[in-house]
Amino acid sequence: MLVLGFPAGPLQANCYLLAAGEGADCVIIDPGQEAAAALDEQVRDNGLNPVAVLLTHGHFDHVFSAGDVCRAYDVPAWIHPADRYMLTDPAASMGPQGAELFAALPPLTAPAEIREVADGEALELAGLSLSVTHSPGHTGGSVLFGVGTDEGGRLLLAGDTLFAGAIGRTDLPGGDHPTMLRTLRTRVLPLEDDTVVLPGHGPTTTIGRERASNPFLQDLVPASDEAGR
Repeated sequence: MLVLGFPAGPLQANCYLLAAGEGADCVIIDPGQEAAAALDEQVRDNGLNPVAVLLTHGHFDHVFSAGDVCRAYDVPAWIHPADRYMLTDPAASMGPQGAELFAALPPLTAPAEIREVADGEALELAGLSLSVTHSPGHTGGSVLFGVGTDEGGRLLLAGDTLFAGAIGRTDLPGGDHPTMLRTLRTRVLPLEDDTVVLPGHGPTTTIGRERASNPFLQDLVPASDEAGR
């Protein structure tokens, strides 16, 4: 499997490309601010053919270039319905400062074709089978995308649910801290330790590393352990 990633924009949101290999179809995950040029370069250099844009959630730093990218490659965008409104009204997701923030930014262009993902769904795209897990807390429509590798490993596109040493903020509209903790306990901690986490910001990590060292996970009991008590 080919996994490419780079941080984009002032908030350094990670954008990823996944493909079975060079010269193959690919999916693009979270094309945020200033991501289009770097994406074009990665696609060209690796002979890739984008077939879909997947969005882990609707915040502007992860979706800002989605409309332009979808039009450039004539592909749909996939997002959870609870965050779909952010593609046309990004300021609504940023609280009182949203209107002021977006007055200083170029207008956001929504994708021409938007498809909705659902919890438990399996997306067969670019020769890959991607699982969808609803993971509310950072936003109401945050999702985790999981995909297996040919070598038997497992990747988790975590968006802003889980970072190396941290978790996503929950103080913006649609965020909720108790819901985030429930997501971490029931959707994240039960995953295998060797699952490689590709977060929305910052470096790659693993579930095992975060289980052992992430201060936000230390007092949480995985749902699987709780059920066995």
